[in-house]
Amino acid sequence: MGRITANVTVENVSVPGNTITVNALVDTGASYLTFPLAWKEQLGVFGTQQEIELQTATQEIVKGIFCGPVRITVEGFRPVHNDVLFLDMVPDKGEYEPLLGYVVLEQCGVSVELSEHRLVPMKYMDAKFGQEAKGKTL
Repeated sequence: MGRITANVTVENVSVPGNTITVNALVDTGASYLTFPLAWKEQLGVFGTQQEIELQTATQEIVKGIFCGPVRITVEGFRPVHNDVLFLDMVPDKGEYEPLLGYVVLEQCGVSVELSEHRLVPMKYMDAKFGQEAKGKTL
């Protein structure tokens, strides 16, 4: 299976103009848009910031800093507002590898086309309701 990457632009809503554009690895096993902690200062002071614990793919428990709100644009898809997670990352050959997780992909209306190694628009967004709302117009 090949790697899928996407051009992602993140702007700090609290400091308009503080923007980072990167090529991120699409990782549907990751929840969040994840950047290295070393990039946090480039975006300035955030409206909210919270330390959280996460479990990595290797089952290790690590701490990260969840910051926002930010405006996230993935390639040419619909921009969304969410938070960005900063983790202490080790660069590989001098390069960091930011991750684009499934939460932002879904918000942007993006599906991953594995056979062609690309991102495509979702035909429909999920609108699942409980049994009591079935058949009712909202």
